Amino acid sequence: MDLMTQDHVSPRVASWLERGGLRPTRQRLALAALLVGDGQDRHVTAESLFEMADRAGEKVSLATVYNTLRAFCDAGLMNEVVVDGSKSYFDTRMDDHPHFFWEDTAVLTDAPKDQLKIAGLPEAPGGTEISRVDVVIRLRRI
Repeated sequence: MDLMTQDHVSPRVASWLERGGLRPTRQRLALAALLVGDGQDRHVTAESLFEMADRAGEKVSLATVYNTLRAFCDAGLMNEVVVDGSKSYFDTRMDDHPHFFWEDTAVLTDAPKDQLKIAGLPEAPGGTEISRVDVVIRLRRI
């Protein structure tokens, strides 16, 4: 059963894709519905979104999930948070905020924004500007 069809598109999902200037393909509609359809912020990996789509009965390949997440990021709808060189998470919450990475479960969650204080940043090299600062606080249970 398809989550989204061209005939039955959630207004939240449609406006989200429209805000990014993306054409509403079947795959984009289905994945966007899983990401933002209920209005909750999500941190997903391509693999976890692929599994969510599979459980929802959506037929998309893992390569399509990767390409769609990249398109959502390029359109300014999501941020990619790299936890280490091999693991990326995709965050639907777009304001600047830090993250906790729970090492024992490999889960990324939002950290309290109001408790983070950055005293200063190095000056950007000539001809560049700082576009974003990612703060990932790794947690280990004791």
